[in-house]
Amino acid sequence: MRIIPAIDIIDGKCVRLTRGDYATRKIYNENPLEIAKTFEDMGFQYLHLVDLDGAKAKQIVNYRTLEMLAAKTNLHIDFGGGVKSEEDIRMVFERGAKQATVGSIAAQNPLLMLEWIEKYGAGKIILGADCQKRKIATNGWLEHSNIDVVSFIQANESKGAKYSIVTDIDKDGMLSGPSFELYKEILSETKISLIASGGITTIEDIRLLKEMGCEGAIIGKAIYEGTINLKELSDLC
Repeated sequence: MRIIPAIDIIDGKCVRLTRGDYATRKIYNENPLEIAKTFEDMGFQYLHLVDLDGAKAKQIVNYRTLEMLAAKTNLHIDFGGGVKSEEDIRMVFERGAKQATVGSIAAQNPLLMLEWIEKYGAGKIILGADCQKRKIATNGWLEHSNIDVVSFIQANESKGAKYSIVTDIDKDGMLSGPSFELYKEILSETKISLIASGGITTIEDIRLLKEMGCEGAIIGKAIYEGTINLKELSDLC
């Protein structure tokens, strides 16, 4: 299973939110490269980089941060937040990301999502399936739909999607454990390569996700708040 530390960006700074609420923003480091270098030096190979400004603005904002981290580390970066147009997704790959996480477009413009999978390959496009009470949320979680998360994943899998990051918004940043039951259902109802995100708090959480069959696990606040020891986490890589 891939162990994927997360860096969320607002105004070029490394921050975390609680349940996606921008008003809860907490700055952990003003230099994302310093954090990324720490991850790399400890043996991590992957990084989940989220442009929270871009998610809200509906276009990529912090592209310079992506470019810097891609140029100055060897981390395999998946980038999300504000990827809404052909120009956006082209920029993601030109600036050095290995994968792009796309959620809002998949919900609002399914044909464009299909075009991107066909053009760039299913291995490079990650379906972002962020949900609250099972319903898909979009645009930085500021807008909500009536689309069921499992149906959403099934529909996109049928169009060629291979990977999906699934975040239960009510768990995100709460340090109360991930949505095990939801993940079990997704793994039983689809063949998607599932990347768990949101609420991961302990090493035991990660072991359980691995046993369930998750392809990856994204860890954010637990690293920054110290509920997961970074060295112990790196030993799982």
